Amino acid sequence: MGRFIYNMNTSVDLLIEQVPGDHGAGSWLKIDEELHQHFNDEARRLAMFVQGRVFYEIMEKAWPDAADDASAPRITREYGRIWVATPKVLVSSTRTSADYHTRIIGQGDTIGQLSRLKAETDGRIAVDGATVASQLLRAGLLDELLLYTHPSILGFGRPLFDDNDRPIDLKLLEQKRFSSGVTMHRYQVLSMKEER
Repeated sequence: MGRFIYNMNTSVDLLIEQVPGDHGAGSWLKIDEELHQHFNDEARRLAMFVQGRVFYEIMEKAWPDAADDASAPRITREYGRIWVATPKVLVSSTRTSADYHTRIIGQGDTIGQLSRLKAETDGRIAVDGATVASQLLRAGLLDELLLYTHPSILGFGRPLFDDNDRPIDLKLLEQKRFSSGVTMHRYQVLSMKEER
């Protein structure tokens, strides 16, 4: 059985983008070569990516070209090759086709389809996109959070989860500090507490 792991860059106040449409590409992110190499190493360990439509379309525009761009830094080309080669699931009710080893789900019972995907997959499944991660969290299917906290307070913007109003217990599995000041925290999702 696979493990759904929500990977996300976040500010100290747990926001993932400040301006609608920046999709995590804001100047507040401190992604240097050390952190990028860590991202590459984590991605190489994955069995699959599960990505929401908006997130997928950002990746689809950037990484296939980067993989073949001889003028791009080695680390960027490397991530591009990893993203292209890794199997992907695009969660979308509007897309009907996608390249780069991508399967589309989202018509009908999306949570049921994701639950079956988890049962049929061995290994780590990266979840990219707040909407998909929020749906998995509410359904009790999200196994881990892998958060990269950047030393910034945004004050406003999109939160890490959409509309979560129930406490959830977590267990810290791993933490690391990068020279850029970014800290990584890996948490196991233990349980969602019942409403009182």
